[in-house]
Amino acid sequence: MAALALAVVLLHGVIRIGPTTPVCKVGVPCDKPAAKIVLRFTRFGSTVSATTEARGRYSVALAPGIWIVRASVGMSIRPTRFTLPHRRSAARDFLIDTGIR
Repeated sequence: MAALALAVVLLHGVIRIGPTTPVCKVGVPCDKPAAKIVLRFTRFGSTVSATTEARGRYSVALAPGIWIVRASVGMSIRPTRFTLPHRRSAARDFLIDTGIR
């Protein structure tokens, strides 16, 4: 019998951070791409890191299942917990809250 291969999913998406000012104005973006942010994905005590590029994009290879994500900046990230499906790739965008009010 052939050995089973460990399933890996390429997770990719865009991270935005905001608000970037204390007062948001209609018609003016109140968030921006989260450049050079380290994301830490944790599952069963194992952590995998990815760093966003200048436009806030990231990609990382993870096993399917439930993951917790944390960001190196900001007060919080949404969603914090997500389920990665069994497929070749999946898209998941995140929003980092700066805490500016």
